[in-house]
Amino acid sequence: MHDLPTEDNQSTGNITPSAGPVEREFTVQARTQFQLIFRRFLQHKLAVISVFVLVAIVLLAFVGGALWHYKYTDITPDNSVPPSGTHPFGTDNLGYDEFARVLRGTQRSLEIAFTVAILATVVGTIWGAIAGFYRGIVDSVMMRIVDLVLTIPIIAAGALLGHHFQSAGWSALALVIAGLSWPAVSRIVRGQTLSLREKEYVEAARALGAKDSRIIFRHILPNVIGQVIVVVTILVALAILTESALSYLGFGVQAPDTSLGTLISAAQTALQGGQWWLFYFPGIFIILICLSVNFIGDGLRDAFDPSQQRVRA
Repeated sequence: MHDLPTEDNQSTGNITPSAGPVEREFTVQARTQFQLIFRRFLQHKLAVISVFVLVAIVLLAFVGGALWHYKYTDITPDNSVPPSGTHPFGTDNLGYDEFARVLRGTQRSLEIAFTVAILATVVGTIWGAIAGFYRGIVDSVMMRIVDLVLTIPIIAAGALLGHHFQSAGWSALALVIAGLSWPAVSRIVRGQTLSLREKEYVEAARALGAKDSRIIFRHILPNVIGQVIVVVTILVALAILTESALSYLGFGVQAPDTSLGTLISAAQTALQGGQWWLFYFPGIFIILICLSVNFIGDGLRDAFDPSQQRVRA
């Protein structure tokens, strides 16, 4: 007979180990910084809604325009027809389908806005990072140039330059607006760089013999990406409004092409004649784009702001 386990045997801890791995009672998986930022962005309801609105507008402009049975250059036999099933946005006095022209105008305005935002952000970010990193005489000269450009009225300069480069198309207009918009980005990046260049990891990289270009592009710029992304959204809205203003004044996109500002400019007399649809539909698209982009910028600012309460890992 086998001896029954006694109290002494039990106290020695002769317990057969389990075959499988021991599971922890509480398993906590830490979130990455991207997951924390994304989670905080989702808490901004207006920003999330604005993302869907902006994506819908972009798809409608670039995909819907290609699928719509009228082109923006097609002249229909329907003249000055109010919104209907055949022409959702009505037609003008020449018979152009306003829905097709609004889609084309939205497409062109978005192309200009995104081009301006990318060019101005790239130039302004590099300019501000170099000025803030080297400081001294380099910073003084570069920032005096920024101050000089900031004193130029963007509408007046855009109208003057746009008049001389109208034959070059919308790309020249985008270059003009971007050339007057980058200084604001550079000032923001410079301020962040002045703070980051004193951090320990930058001093460590410099002590290890890293080149200045490597420190700027590998250690400083990645840490200002949050502020840069917010600035991009502001530039998109600013470019839309600037292009619309220049086109309204006659210095923007020229016929036979069109933009939202051009459509509003052409509809000034139509509004007085009772053709309200020619004025309000392009205006509604401008408002939707600018509001959605601004709300997205607010959401990104709150998500990247380190002062916000962090999500528990």
